[in-house]
Amino acid sequence: MKILAFAEQRNGQFKKTAFETVAAAASLGGEVTALVIGGTAAAIAPQLGGYGAANVIAAEDPAVELYSATAYAKIIAETAEAAGADVVLLPASAMGKDVAPRVAVKLQAGLAADCTALTAAGGVLTASRPVYGGKGVVDVVVTTPRKVFTLRPNVFTAGAPSGAAASVERRAVSLQPSDLSSAVKEVKQSGGKKDVSEADVVVSGGRGLKGPEHFAMLEELAGLLGGAVGASRAVVDSGWRPHDEQVGQTGKTVSPSLYIAVGISGAVQHLAGMSSSKYIVAVNKDKDAPIFSVADYGIAGDAFEVLPAVTAEVKKLLGK
Repeated sequence: MKILAFAEQRNGQFKKTAFETVAAAASLGGEVTALVIGGTAAAIAPQLGGYGAANVIAAEDPAVELYSATAYAKIIAETAEAAGADVVLLPASAMGKDVAPRVAVKLQAGLAADCTALTAAGGVLTASRPVYGGKGVVDVVVTTPRKVFTLRPNVFTAGAPSGAAASVERRAVSLQPSDLSSAVKEVKQSGGKKDVSEADVVVSGGRGLKGPEHFAMLEELAGLLGGAVGASRAVVDSGWRPHDEQVGQTGKTVSPSLYIAVGISGAVQHLAGMSSSKYIVAVNKDKDAPIFSVADYGIAGDAFEVLPAVTAEVKKLLGK
């Protein structure tokens, strides 16, 4: 089995999902080639050897330093064909979810999305993925000659790098104007904010917080825990928080070690995006809120009383 693992990077730094994807590929026991795309991809490519990539292809061109769905899909598909890969793995990140179906079409491959487990036995690769808003899990076998899988972030453990080296091949990108579906005019970035899909701790808020100003409580707790702030769809639709913080079926899927839901009732669309978290703590004044059905720990109380008390205890533990 030959596997191509797409390693996502931003601004010359690998996303956490890049290491998870490569490590997941290596765990399947096949021949692993990693692909990184960017203007100076070769500079960071050797890092992937420590996570199990025997070979790394660095597709370099200033035109692909910023993400383009059509260009990235073409490069990934062409690289898979050239490498003879019968399995392509990508992260189920915002980028991965966007580009994976395009890659599958180009390769005429079946696609299993948002996988939480992969097992190889007897030459058959089986993927486990959640269905019905996370209420069930199904095992999927893709029967096409080439197969594409996206992997849910924070589920596949990358582990510590082994220090192993990988051979790096610089490959020039050949793109036509038609391969770049849009031109980026300006990039705006929020300074130092963690991505909820990669954070190990997520503190999310819902309409129970009553207004955007009260998210300062969540930001303080998330900062103490080294985590990220998330939000429900209702909060984002109301303009209280940016869309990149939305957790749920129409937002981002998260699987942190700790998910704290504050003032979130727990609609099925929200549960679909966070129910695979390792530990879930829910704070809601409605003791019958659906969020308590998936919570490991529940506090039925007023968030404006509970959250400051929790934050104070965390500060004591941290000596702050």
